[in-house]
Amino acid sequence: MMQTIKGLSAPVAVWVAASAAALLLAGCASFPTTAEQVGRATPAAPELEIQSWRTEQGAKVMFVPSPALPMLDVRLVMDAGSARDGDQPGVAALTSALLGEGAEGLSVDDIARGFEDRGARFSTGSYQDMGVISLRTLSRPRWRDDAVDLLARVIGTPTFPEDALERIRTSALQGLKMEKQVPGPQVNKAFQRTLFGDHPYAHPQSGTLESLPGIERDDLVAFHQRYYAAGNAVIALVGDVSREQAEAIADQLSDALPRGDAAPELARAERLKERVTEHVDFPSNQTHILIGNQATWRGNPDHVPLYVGNYILGGGGFASLLTQKVREEKGYVYGVSSYFKPMAAGGPFILQLQTANDNADQALDLSMGIVRDFINNGPTEAQLEAAKANILGSRALETADNSDIIGQLGAIGFYDLPLDYLQRFNQRVEAVTVADIRAAFQRALDADRLAIVSIGPRAPQTDRQ
Repeated sequence: MMQTIKGLSAPVAVWVAASAAALLLAGCASFPTTAEQVGRATPAAPELEIQSWRTEQGAKVMFVPSPALPMLDVRLVMDAGSARDGDQPGVAALTSALLGEGAEGLSVDDIARGFEDRGARFSTGSYQDMGVISLRTLSRPRWRDDAVDLLARVIGTPTFPEDALERIRTSALQGLKMEKQVPGPQVNKAFQRTLFGDHPYAHPQSGTLESLPGIERDDLVAFHQRYYAAGNAVIALVGDVSREQAEAIADQLSDALPRGDAAPELARAERLKERVTEHVDFPSNQTHILIGNQATWRGNPDHVPLYVGNYILGGGGFASLLTQKVREEKGYVYGVSSYFKPMAAGGPFILQLQTANDNADQALDLSMGIVRDFINNGPTEAQLEAAKANILGSRALETADNSDIIGQLGAIGFYDLPLDYLQRFNQRVEAVTVADIRAAFQRALDADRLAIVSIGPRAPQTDRQ
C-alpha cells in the first residue's frame, strides 16, 4: 500500500511523490531506465583517494580521508608474523598478545580504561606474514589526541609483564591441548607442514607444546625491538582528519616505535614436485580432507584470473562447481570449498571438504576429477559471466565502511601493491577471459602434484592419477 505524505490528500501526495522520483531520475543521467541499459550497467570500481608517504624513521604511511563520520581508524602493520619466529614458534603470537598488557608507567587496567574512557577500541593480531595493531577512535581532537597518545605509549614502551606472559602462555598451551581433541586443527597443521616443509610458513602460528614453555620475556623484548621497528611498519589511516593531521599522527606513532629497518625478504616457498599423501588416524564419524599445493604469491600477475576461476571452481558458495557436483548432485559431503591464500613468500591452493567416512573415497575421487577438468579446460562462458557479475556486485561492500577500507589499505601498503589496486582489480575482472583462467590455472597447478592430507579412521583412496 502506498503511504500518503502528512498534510496532503492522497492524490496530491501521489503526484508529489511521482514528481520527486521523476526529478531524481532526471538528475541521474546514467541511471538505467531500459532493460538494455540495465544489462550494460556494471558496479563502479571503488574510488579511494589513497595518499602515501614515508616518515623520517622509515615507516610507510597510507592515508584515505573520509569525512563522512567523525571517526578515525589507525592500523599498524608490521612484518612481524609467525614467519619471523625463527627457532621459537609462537614468539610472534605471544609478543602481539602481550602488547596492551602493560607499558612504561601503565598497567593493563590503565591501558584498557584509558581507551574505554575515550570511546576508543584497541586490538592486536598476529598472522603468518604480519603483526597488526588497530585503533578506532573519535576524530575530534579532544578524544583523538589522547587515544593516539596512549597508542604511542603502548606500541613504543611495552613492558611484557612476567605475570601476563605466564597467564597467556598457559592459556595458549591449554588451547593447543584442546586442539588434539578435534580433527580440524590437526589436519590443518599437518597440511601446512606438508606444503611448506622447512619454510618459515610451516610451523603453527600459535606455537607448539614444545616451543612455548621455552619462550622468555627477553625473547619478546628482542622480537619487539627488531620486528616492531619503524622501518618495518606500515601505518594506515582512514577517517575524518586532514592530510596535515594525518602526517602529525603518523610521525608521532613512527617516533614511538623502535628504530630499525625492514625485515629481509623471505625465500619463496617451493612447490611439491610429486603427489604427497598424509593421513592422521582419528576416531571420528567424519573424514576431513585437504588438497593443494603452492600456487601463488602476493603480486602474482595471475592473481585476478586465479581469483575469478576459483570463484567458479570452489569459492562461490552454492554457485561453485564443487558444491554443485560433490554436495548437491551426489550428496557426498557436508561442505566443500576451495581458495588461494597469497602471502609474501608463497601461497597455497587449498581445497577442503568434510564427509561421512563411508563417502570419503567417492568424495575425494570426484573432487580430484573436477579439479583436473577445470585445470585442463577452465570454465564455460556462462559460468564466467555469472561469476563476474557476482564478484563485481560484492566489491562495493569491501570498501563500504572505514573498517573495511583500513584492512584494504594496510594490505596494499604491506604488500607494496599499486595505489590504484582496487580500481585495477575491477577492470581486470571485467576483462578476464576463459582462456586467461585456463592458462593461469595451468601455470599454477598440476593435478598430478597435489598434496592430499586427511584425518579420520582410515585414509581415503582415489583412482585419479
